[in-house]
Amino acid sequence: MTTWGIELEREVERLRAEVAAWRARAAALPVRDDTELSSVSGRDVEPVYTPLDLPADPPSALGLPGEFPYTRGIHPTMYRGRLWTMRQFAGFGTADDTNARYKFLLERGQTGLSVAFDFPTLMGYDSDHPRSEGEVGKCGVAISSLADMETLFDGIPLDKVSTSMTINGPAAMLFCFYVAAAEQQGVPIDRLQGTIQNDILKEYMAQHAWIYPAEPALKIIVDLFEWAAAHTPKWNTISISGYHIREAGATAAQELAFTLANGFCYVEHGLARGLHVDRFAPRLSFFWDVHNDFFEEIAKLRAARRIWARHLRERYGAADPRSWKMRFHCQTAGVTLTAQQPQNNIVRVAYQALAAVLGGTQSLHTNALDETLALPTEESVRVALRTQQILAYETGVPNVADPLGGSYYVEALTDALEREAEGLFAEIDAQGGVVRAIESGWFQRQIAQSSMRFQSEVEQGRRAVVGVNEFVEEEEPPVQILRVGDAAERTQRTRLARLRAGRDAAVVAERLAALRSAAADNRNVIPAMLDCARAYCTLYEIRHVLEDIYGNYREPIFF
Repeated sequence: MTTWGIELEREVERLRAEVAAWRARAAALPVRDDTELSSVSGRDVEPVYTPLDLPADPPSALGLPGEFPYTRGIHPTMYRGRLWTMRQFAGFGTADDTNARYKFLLERGQTGLSVAFDFPTLMGYDSDHPRSEGEVGKCGVAISSLADMETLFDGIPLDKVSTSMTINGPAAMLFCFYVAAAEQQGVPIDRLQGTIQNDILKEYMAQHAWIYPAEPALKIIVDLFEWAAAHTPKWNTISISGYHIREAGATAAQELAFTLANGFCYVEHGLARGLHVDRFAPRLSFFWDVHNDFFEEIAKLRAARRIWARHLRERYGAADPRSWKMRFHCQTAGVTLTAQQPQNNIVRVAYQALAAVLGGTQSLHTNALDETLALPTEESVRVALRTQQILAYETGVPNVADPLGGSYYVEALTDALEREAEGLFAEIDAQGGVVRAIESGWFQRQIAQSSMRFQSEVEQGRRAVVGVNEFVEEEEPPVQILRVGDAAERTQRTRLARLRAGRDAAVVAERLAALRSAAADNRNVIPAMLDCARAYCTLYEIRHVLEDIYGNYREPIFF
């Protein structure tokens, strides 16, 4: 061993002894008993972190921004070169109502649109379907055909904005409506930029907005991978979403592992189709929840990039660095918003937004203070947008890439989350893989158990929630909320009746028959689906044709 090596070893031993002595002294001191001194996920947190907690080879594990394994960010200059995209998830009532809200947001500095659809649309039902009654436009915008999509983006040039659409079961159908709307605007579709969520696996795990069984649903997703690579190369064909897994009660490590496992499953299905990984992987994107535990969330995002880069390069043979780079959107945690003292939500959201930016997000939605009560008002959504703008332009945080890189705690936590995720990957493999673990209810049980643990801590007072079980006020001033009435449903019914009367019924029947044939013959269904959209076939008409071929999903009883 060299003299330098001997000196380094002595220094490490000296530090170990110093830390051990410190811990012995600290252990004799009183510790607060009014809260859980652990992370939101229940992970034990040490009272101090030192160089002893850094990875064995820090330069290799961390790298530099824009370089493999991208722990410190996917771009060399990060926000010095370009700020994250500021999105506000918006949609309510009719397409006309939401179009006005989009223009309001764009005029106030929002840089990307994010579409919230109503529940009938999320499930693939037209607004006049019997199962849509009472739900039209209530939790998002009602979109039943290309005509609605045209109205939604009227006056908004689709070659100038980036659009994110949060929809899964009927995602390919809404994507086709969007492409056809761009064509109607005269926009070359190869210039479209945005993301369709299109993540059906997490629906089976957590959110439950599905239509078809897993394998046919995965087949449609790969169809979109294949078609978009050739026709809309700037479009992200999927947003692999941990958000809903976390909102259902998962821990940070479970969100990380389950989401990445889903991502690997999509990659494997693309490869099974015969697609080269570098043909579709660069357009895979991710969507993460940003919860209350500030450092845990930052570490989660850093670990996610590192795991994805390593697996895509070493496990799946991706050679294009674009395939290694995890690009993602973040949203502050809706599940942390409280109906009690809703003004407190502004503060929660600000801290969560800061964690997302310190974690290196490419896109961010900040929740409005009133979203636990209703869809946000214009005033509350303005405050949510201003939260991002203050962070971007007043704090100095965007001036440095990965400013917490090298922090003993953050690096130790990043490593710990990576180890936990790898352990969970092994458990998923032992269950027979993602689809088999969904079908057996393994994922659902894991999430439910974590949710129950957290809720128990809150109810027992071991986990403080300000305004709910601590610092409670008996009387609170009323909050003005946005109320969506039944006018949207009446309007949509009228619009759909007019649409059906005015379109070419023979062409509609021909296009739907062609879609049925493509599905029955196991061909790529996107070209036929897009032709249906162009002919003003409705959402449910398209869903129903494919349901006849693929069947529908019925969740087994797991508990």
